[in-house]
Amino acid sequence: SNVTLGREVADRTVWQALEVAQLAEDVAALPKGLDTVVGRQGVRLSGGQRQRLAVARMVLANPSVVILDEATSALDTDTEARLHEALRHFLSGRTTLIVAHRLSAVRQADRVYVFESGRIIEEGAHETLIESGGLYSRLYGPQQD
Repeated sequence: SNVTLGREVADRTVWQALEVAQLAEDVAALPKGLDTVVGRQGVRLSGGQRQRLAVARMVLANPSVVILDEATSALDTDTEARLHEALRHFLSGRTTLIVAHRLSAVRQADRVYVFESGRIIEEGAHETLIESGGLYSRLYGPQQD
């Protein structure tokens, strides 16, 4: 399957991963659900659906280290917020590196690093960086949820 990448995984586990990835409703609406062919020979997925499919695959892989590189860039803000909330529990206790231009994607991070011209110019927790009035604070202000 497109979600399990050929591994034997119980449907219930796949649906749980799809729930975390905010993709369960989309898959349930497909003609054959989990058995629907996607890609060139089947249903075409949007950019946001492809990103959420990658998240579902990551959830099924159950890694101890997670790298999310612009993982929600194609999502609308509501879906992104739901995804981050669902990921909060999954990512708890895992080493996670989030690369994002949307600052809402890094709000829950224990530590945020702000880069400018290839150098770290600020670091700290979200609240600390907001209070500092630096670049992070100026950039985050217009993006607030």
